[in-house]
Amino acid sequence: MDARIAPLARQLLDHSLDLQPGERVLIEGQTGSEELVRGLIAEAHARGALPFFEIVDPRVRRAQLLGASRELLDIEMAWRLARVHDVDARLHILAGTNLSELADVPPEIMREGHQASRSLLEESLKKKWVVLRFPNAAGAQAASMSTDGFEDYCFHVSSLDYAKMERAMDPLVALIEATKAVRITGPGTDLTLRLDGLPVVKCAGRRNVPDGEVFTAPKLDSTEGVIAFNAPAVFDGITCDDVTLTFDRGKVVKATGSPQTKIDALLGTDEGARFVGEFALGMNPLIERPMKDVLYDEKISGSLHMALGLAYDLADNGNRSAIHWDLVLMQTPEWGGGEVWFDGVLVRKDGLFVLPELDGLNPECLVG
Repeated sequence: MDARIAPLARQLLDHSLDLQPGERVLIEGQTGSEELVRGLIAEAHARGALPFFEIVDPRVRRAQLLGASRELLDIEMAWRLARVHDVDARLHILAGTNLSELADVPPEIMREGHQASRSLLEESLKKKWVVLRFPNAAGAQAASMSTDGFEDYCFHVSSLDYAKMERAMDPLVALIEATKAVRITGPGTDLTLRLDGLPVVKCAGRRNVPDGEVFTAPKLDSTEGVIAFNAPAVFDGITCDDVTLTFDRGKVVKATGSPQTKIDALLGTDEGARFVGEFALGMNPLIERPMKDVLYDEKISGSLHMALGLAYDLADNGNRSAIHWDLVLMQTPEWGGGEVWFDGVLVRKDGLFVLPELDGLNPECLVG
């Protein structure tokens, strides 16, 4: 077994899940992640926990979806929901040999699948959970890296000093908690939203690996203006580029990008798919460019992201949807720059925090 597996497994079970003796943990891994699944099972046993597992083959999943009826999807999701009810923690490992395996599943079936899984998604978020990607050739190709280079990078970024990052996030959390109005500017972007006193959540390795964001959610009807996202946004195996959204009273009233048909299909999932369920700033100093993987891209240093659809329980603005689609805007100079303002005060310019109390979140401090 790769010597890097055991330390990663320990970090996931101890830091991310805080797994305790007697707790039931469900480990779901896509094909290609079996080595990590075995390591996690061994470490869970060593802690006196009860590990359960499932290996999912996306290619087999595609075969099922191509002929799936809503009845089939509802029955399957009821089974999965019962299983999630019965565990204390859930660990999901993305892998697979083809990141676009579901790209040709008809959009109406994908929409039915998202709607059928809505209760499962909501229940899963109530448990202790963590999601990560296990490095393989498919992920390396999407990131335009060699397989060995991608493996080294993934293990490196996953072992960042997240405890240090978590401490450095405290001043930003306090600032956002005191903020009412947010303005975001940049090329093609002038957007405002209001915060409504919801919790502000720091993410430093306890829900995602890699990690590095602070999030909350806007007041549901408050988002106004235009935002032009500049990172590729992958959903259901399809990459959407140049997504630009126009908001009126919190709702997306115009959306452009490529492929337009996929964007329209996602926004048509349900009413909540046109409203924002999350607003976040990304700050992982080791992630500097898009990798076509939202687990990495939403944490890019100097970025922000907004999610259309379901709001997390931890910062719940009331939005309900069968999807949670993260869209990323990079604001570093090489991506056109941009500014983030809180209550009329400049907080971040061209990807760097400008307030002294937030300097600890800039790259040179987090990796120093």
